[in-house]
Amino acid sequence: MRRGFQVYKEVCSACHSLNFIAFRNLIGNTHTEEESKALAEDVQVKDGPDDKGEYFMRPGKLADYMPRPYPNEEAARAANAGALPPDLSLMVKARHGGADYIFSLLTGYCDPPGGIEVREGLHYNPYFAGQAIGMQPPLYDGQIEFADGTPATASQMAKDVATFLSWCAEPEHDDRKRMGFKAIVFMSLGTAALYYMKRFRFSVLKSRQIKFHPQ
Repeated sequence: MRRGFQVYKEVCSACHSLNFIAFRNLIGNTHTEEESKALAEDVQVKDGPDDKGEYFMRPGKLADYMPRPYPNEEAARAANAGALPPDLSLMVKARHGGADYIFSLLTGYCDPPGGIEVREGLHYNPYFAGQAIGMQPPLYDGQIEFADGTPATASQMAKDVATFLSWCAEPEHDDRKRMGFKAIVFMSLGTAALYYMKRFRFSVLKSRQIKFHPQ
């Protein structure tokens, strides 16, 4: 996930946003608290108004969300020949196949087969709906350098960023699973205790015989 964040930051963030991920979400997942603070402080965030009613720029905080590459939708379309780069926060959940789709899309660029023509400005990708996508192939071997020494092949970067985006779609996934497991254990123990109490309390009644005597 840390490598995946690096791929997003150095490659994907030039066009795509992560509107639902704050810097504090990275703590304990991809970075330490100190590292997350440093990442946030590298970003200038518009804030205000101040006492004079004016807006100002300040260093980012842990509570701030990931910066957007464009100020608005119109600027994003203007910079991408009319195409709007989607936000990636929920992309894994929004596409059938999830992380597998992301990986296949990033590594699936190829020349169109015979008989298929791709309009100028588009690129052939069999995994994209319509098979023609406006995004250029974003990954190539050796594009970035991982801090842990992992070879930065296109497939490795695609796998890492797909894993990171899977986490972005459900940051609470692991906590929810752990809480669910604890709930199941607690409910199992409670069920066993209730069953024992039921057997204990009703054992006397079940052993009795009720006879009716005619008047």
